Amino acid sequence: MDKISDIKNKIRVGITHGDLNGIGYEIIIKTLMDTRILELFTPVVYGSSRVASYHRKTIGIDNFSFNLIKDTKFANPKRPNIINCYNTEIKVNLGESTDIAGELAYLALEAAVKDLKNNKIDVLVTAPINKKNIQSNDFTFPGHTEYLARKFDCKDSLMLMVSNKIRIGVVTGHIPVKDVASNITQELLLKKTEILNDSLIKDFGIRKPKIAILGLNPHAGDQGLIGDEEQKTIIPGIKNAYDKNILAFGPYAADGFFGSSNFAKFDGILAMYHDQGLIPFKTLSFDKGVNFTAGLPIVRTSPGHGTAYDIAGQNQASPNSFRDAIYMACDIYRKRLEYEKLNTNPL
Repeated sequence: MDKISDIKNKIRVGITHGDLNGIGYEIIIKTLMDTRILELFTPVVYGSSRVASYHRKTIGIDNFSFNLIKDTKFANPKRPNIINCYNTEIKVNLGESTDIAGELAYLALEAAVKDLKNNKIDVLVTAPINKKNIQSNDFTFPGHTEYLARKFDCKDSLMLMVSNKIRIGVVTGHIPVKDVASNITQELLLKKTEILNDSLIKDFGIRKPKIAILGLNPHAGDQGLIGDEEQKTIIPGIKNAYDKNILAFGPYAADGFFGSSNFAKFDGILAMYHDQGLIPFKTLSFDKGVNFTAGLPIVRTSPGHGTAYDIAGQNQASPNSFRDAIYMACDIYRKRLEYEKLNTNPL
């Protein structure tokens, strides 16, 4: 089926269950139990119907059930659907990290990615995983972002945190702080800026996005008094981006940038490392933030929080971020189709 001509049809959303001992099933069920949402897309969960039932009963939800299917072609567009990725009896240990939870999170992810590659689903939304217990000979990545980049033969991608208040990506992702400075190069900064700029245009419909680049050191280095990374790497990297007609500005001192609400003037922001970007993001948008992997040929989002072991099974988890992750995946999918349609040469 031609994706461009299919732009008005319901989007098939693949959902991986993440770590079964966390809040994944709770936020999935709470999101999908609102039947109005099924008018917008067809959900297919990759996981276990038995584990889903266990979580549903644990949090005391009676008026909800999944439609169990073996293949996405059998998905009921009017029901939440689920595919069993394994059939063995599984013990759920709420709030605990277990090896089996990591193994089953990986199996669900593999099944969903396979269907995504085969065009059986349109977008992927991932519930939170535990980045340690999922590690194995098959999964040697620090997170979803790096795994998906490898699966779709994408050399470069960008972890982009998005809410209605802010969009912020990170130049260096899941690496130790002691390695951040040595990993930042002019080439890497330019590549991440290009990915962000391209995503803002194609995925968010912004014609000429303005991008803010943060400094690495306090006060953005104070002209070399507090570190020289800004002078040697970041400022030349910004100039390289500007020379490619990207509206990149900076470097900005992170504390003043967020403290003065200067961030609201930009369409996208690039932080130098994980916590520099995610601390202000989660302060501003914890309950509504979405993690989007920019730069991939497919659309993948996830809620902007983790497994939340401390509240697993207590009916305290908010589905807001997960719901927004689904909405955003669908919006970006449509934006890409619209962009492709507008830029397809009729000749």
